[in-house]
Amino acid sequence: MDIRRHHEELPTGHVIDVDPDTQADFRSIPFPDNTFDLVVFDPPHLIYAGQNSWLAKKYGKLDKESWPEDLKCGFDECRRVLKSTGTLIFKWNEDQIKFSDVIKAFGQKPIFGDRRSKTRWCVFLKGDKDDSQRKNS
Repeated sequence: MDIRRHHEELPTGHVIDVDPDTQADFRSIPFPDNTFDLVVFDPPHLIYAGQNSWLAKKYGKLDKESWPEDLKCGFDECRRVLKSTGTLIFKWNEDQIKFSDVIKAFGQKPIFGDRRSKTRWCVFLKGDKDDSQRKNS
């Protein structure tokens, strides 16, 4: 799923081909509640990229001001479409926004993840006890 659909062959020979099965905004996922056992959330991670840069065209771009709210909304949408025992895999590249700042925006810590490079992978469980504590606060 991606909000964009774009195909471009650059003079360098690099091909940008964004062709999602479902074209939609991650802040409003067009699937019913409790649909999936597993969701992989790999949102755009750039806030500083020119509108015509190949990076923005290939990976998308977040708004400099609203990125925390947008990512939180996307995280909540991913959790909404997960079944009660579902797993959310989250991928993030912290080149421009720190992983810790993104996790802070989510309001929930992952159960585990890696720390090997700027590209981070982590796992959240929908039925995790942190979720019940977050709902009660």
